[in-house]
Amino acid sequence: MVIRDFCATFVPDLQQKDSEMSKIPFTKMHGCGNDYIYIDVLQHPIDAPQEAAVKWSDRHKGIGSDGLVLIDKSPDSRADYSMRIFNADGSEAMMCGNASRCIGKYLYERGLTTKTEIHLLTLSGIKVLSLHVKDNIVESVTVDMGEPVFEDKNLFNPILAQSQSLPLALWRGDGGEAGTFVSMGNPHYVIFTEDVDQVGETGRGLEYHPAFPQRCNIEFARIEADGSIRTRVWERGSGITQACGTGACATAVAAFKTGRAGRTSQIVMDGGTLSIEWRESDNHVYMTGPAAFVFDGEAEL
Repeated sequence: MVIRDFCATFVPDLQQKDSEMSKIPFTKMHGCGNDYIYIDVLQHPIDAPQEAAVKWSDRHKGIGSDGLVLIDKSPDSRADYSMRIFNADGSEAMMCGNASRCIGKYLYERGLTTKTEIHLLTLSGIKVLSLHVKDNIVESVTVDMGEPVFEDKNLFNPILAQSQSLPLALWRGDGGEAGTFVSMGNPHYVIFTEDVDQVGETGRGLEYHPAFPQRCNIEFARIEADGSIRTRVWERGSGITQACGTGACATAVAAFKTGRAGRTSQIVMDGGTLSIEWRESDNHVYMTGPAAFVFDGEAEL
């Protein structure tokens, strides 16, 4: 530090240039309050995204977010771009519906593409984003989330789900009915209950239950008088979040599967509402919702 300060007296902009080299431009965006930090790694590569996710996501000492999203070129010629997403605890997620919508808006409104249909490579496969544009503004995005999966031994062990290592009440909704496991490229366990606010009390324990070898996202859902579904989410690696796109899809699928709703549902989450359709013609789940810019800035690595 002494040498650096001494040199700076002769080269006044040395410290400024050195500081500029260590800063990464970012954009903060959210989908229904599910907020992430977005980095265009085509222009600004990051060597340790796990560490950056933990540091920057801190809501008291960092930028504040549910995690970090990297936008890059796709190694697969079938996709236009790729996405990697890291939760606030540094763990890497397979997929995020809200982040996918934000990427669509980012790519179009920042002039990186003129396409209104974008193929995005994720760790759970290629997702198709359909942008709904008016006056060059992306007002909403529909994401083809693919087919739901109800059995995956790598994600859910139904035998261990009956374990008494946690109170049975944590596994049951109202009336003693078991929850529903749904994978939307990442694991979800949906519990229908009047007490959706138990999300903080029981979500953490269920995330780490041995029935979920790779941990799990937990949804607490309630059917409202108008037919909408009030849902709160404990998101794997991030805790309680304002919204979860894959969680909204899993909830809608579980509601139809258990006879609580039709194939189209309005999922009302803490940060906003998502429209979910489980289409009979192709068995795919389609999610439609908004995306928004929050601010741009520079972050130190």
